[in-house]
Amino acid sequence: MTLRETKVGDTVTVVKLNGSGAVKRRIMDMGITKGIPVYVRKIAPLGDPVEVTVRGYELSLRKADAELIDVE
Repeated sequence: MTLRETKVGDTVTVVKLNGSGAVKRRIMDMGITKGIPVYVRKIAPLGDPVEVTVRGYELSLRKADAELIDVE
């Protein structure tokens, strides 16, 4: 399952980051790494962006970036 497929209020754990190069590095620089819990706070009405809480701060991710993050 990807972060994009989760529902509001779910807390999930990052299993794997897909993608490569600058995109993967940017996601990791935002604090999303393997094993980190992520709480899904809000999803915009049209699904883009997704607001999550990671490492104690709120972060908005594009739908395309959320699809690159595998969670369980």
